[in-house]
Formats: sequence, structure tokens, C-alpha cells
Amino acid sequence: MKALIDRENITDYIPQKAPIVMIDEVISCGEKEIVSRLEVSENNMFVLDGKLTESGLIENIAQTAAAKVGYECHLRNIPVPVGFIGGVSKVEVTDLPPIGAQIETTVTIKNDVMNVTIISGSSKVGNQDLISCEMKILIQQED
Repeated sequence: MKALIDRENITDYIPQKAPIVMIDEVISCGEKEIVSRLEVSENNMFVLDGKLTESGLIENIAQTAAAKVGYECHLRNIPVPVGFIGGVSKVEVTDLPPIGAQIETTVTIKNDVMNVTIISGSSKVGNQDLISCEMKILIQQED
């Protein structure tokens, strides 16, 4: 499947820059859901003992959510706002992916009120679940 946003252009849609980019490409983006991919590389700053850490998985989910906002802003030709993680809850980690694994992450918008968005996110490698969580994201408003 051809990526909606490829590796070469991903930083046009998220505020993060190397070496902290945790998305390689966006596969699909709908009204309430986005799906991204990341290949775990040995030079990833979140890799420890040959596996991506829990914090790396959480950052991947957050950046997938950011890519959704970035994609929608690009479609409307408006500036991309800055978002901050306001809280992470209901975290369930079932496995950590090794170097070379291809992670697929799905983020679903559960609620979007004023400057706060509640998302649910999950990642897997093939049919193996890795993590699921909910996240509160605060959007910084322009002055």
C-alpha cells in the first residue's frame, strides 16, 4: 500500500525533527482515525537492549496524533498548532518490538472539546499487540 505521507515528507506534518521523529509514514487518515508506520532502527534514541522502550511506543502514538492534525492543517492551508501531552492513561504494554520490526499505530479521536483532544492509540507488529493507551492532548492557541 502506498503511503499517504512518506518518510521524506513526514517532518512537514509533525513538529518533531531528527533524531526524535517516531513515524516513518502515514498510511491512512480519516475523519476520526489515522494509521502510521515506523520501522524500529538500532539508532533510534528510544531503543534499549535491542528493543523499542515503552516511552518510545508512547511517543510514536503522540506523533501519530500530531500527524493527523498536521495533515488536516495542510489540506486547509493553515498553520499547524503546537500540541502537548496533557496526560497518558489506561496504558497496557504487552510486548516491546525488536530492531527491524515494522510497527503499525492507529490513533482514534474519542473527544475534541475546545483546546483538548482525547485520543486512544494502539500499536502492533503484524497481529501482535504492543501497547494501547488513552492520551489527553492540549493544543496551544495563537495569541
